[in-house]
Amino acid sequence: MALDVTGKLIKVLPPQSGKSAKGDWIKQEFVIETKDQYPKKVCFSLWGDKTENLNNLKEGDEVRVYFNPESREYNERWYTELRAWKMEVSGSSGPESSNDIPPPSFDSAGAEDDLPF
Repeated sequence: MALDVTGKLIKVLPPQSGKSAKGDWIKQEFVIETKDQYPKKVCFSLWGDKTENLNNLKEGDEVRVYFNPESREYNERWYTELRAWKMEVSGSSGPESSNDIPPPSFDSAGAEDDLPF
C-alpha cells in the first residue's frame, strides 16, 4: 500500500544508528506539516543510504512524500512507522525536481527487525 502526502519540511531529526545481528543500520526521521484546512505534523523515516536524500533538502522546502505505513508488534504493543521511499521537491524558486528513493525491499529490510519498535 503506497500513499503520499504534501507539505512543508519543518524538521530534520539527527540520524540514529546501531548494530544488530544483521549488521550496521542507520535511520533518520523528518517532519512535514500538511497544508490541509487543519494542518497536521507528520513524521516519516528513511533507512540506510536513503537518509542521504535529506542532505539536499532544507527546512521550509515544499515536498511530496511517497511512503508505506508499517506496524510491528512488540510485547503486545503496536508501533506504526511511515517509511518514505520517494520525495518530490517543489517550490516557487524553480521547477519541480525529484529525489527518487527506491521502493523498500521488505524481504531484506535489514536490521530494523531486531529493534523493539
